[in-house]
Amino acid sequence: MRTRANIGAALALIAIGAWFLAIELSPAVKAFAYGADTWPLPIIGIGALLAVLGLLTWTPGLLVPACIVGGIGGMLYYQNTTGEWETWAYSWALIPAFIGLGMLLAGAMERNRGLAASGAWMILWSLVMFAVFGSFLGGSALIGQYWPLLLIFAGLIVLLQGLFRRRQ
Repeated sequence: MRTRANIGAALALIAIGAWFLAIELSPAVKAFAYGADTWPLPIIGIGALLAVLGLLTWTPGLLVPACIVGGIGGMLYYQNTTGEWETWAYSWALIPAFIGLGMLLAGAMERNRGLAASGAWMILWSLVMFAVFGSFLGGSALIGQYWPLLLIFAGLIVLLQGLFRRRQ
């Protein structure tokens, strides 16, 4: 396990060093890296780097922070590109979906159905909350006036899960 961590740390240092060397040596890369429209891309890149490290060193646990960092970078990129910074009022509800995606991928890597299923449920709940909060905090195009139906649907799922688990 220590060897995997060393390999991962070494690959991360090499990749980060190569990126900063490219910034220093190429004016085009420097303009891209520090551009007004592209500043969230390095955040996405860090998420991608964590994912690659997790795959190369077969460390499924790295996929969770990779999805969190990459997902937040994606949200920032969207908001920076469109100028719709007010969407942060409800887009934070997607962060549990990023965690769930990481759990789903890690569970698939480990062949752990329980972890993968927990991740899938987390994604579902996060998307429901995103739609609910978005509907009454400004993203009315999401589901409009029917957002309470999502709460009713969520309640029914919780109720059915409770009844199903008791029978087992």
